[in-house]
Amino acid sequence: MNRDHDISVLNGLTKTTLDSMKGYEDAAKDAESTRFATMFADFARDRGEAARALQAEVARLGGTPETGSSFLAAAHRTFLDVKQAFTSNDDKAIVIEVERGEDHIKAKFEDALNDAELAAESNAVIREAFTTVRQGHDQMSALKHSLA
Repeated sequence: MNRDHDISVLNGLTKTTLDSMKGYEDAAKDAESTRFATMFADFARDRGEAARALQAEVARLGGTPETGSSFLAAAHRTFLDVKQAFTSNDDKAIVIEVERGEDHIKAKFEDALNDAELAAESNAVIREAFTTVRQGHDQMSALKHSLA
């Protein structure tokens, strides 16, 4: 097992998950008068729990857990686009932008789950955290199709 590799992968996912959590917190604030505010707040809470699980695994491996979001360009752009969609009050545009962000985080987790170098314990933690990510993605995808 390569602890450094596991720690690096876990911290990368933590950063992406924290980006997502922060984006959802911001989106929930922007959406305060829409039907999405509660859903976004729930997603933010779920992402926070997923990030804490990833951080705990990094600590268990003896690493320093990532604690900040980078607000990567892609995630940041997505949530800026969401903010713009709110100002136009276009539910479909909001859902499309959020689903785009969901596609990004889902792909990151899928890449990690396909990483043959990860230890079984780290993979199990990632798989568990991915459960909420996949649920969020699927919920946004279903919502997008219901608005089509």
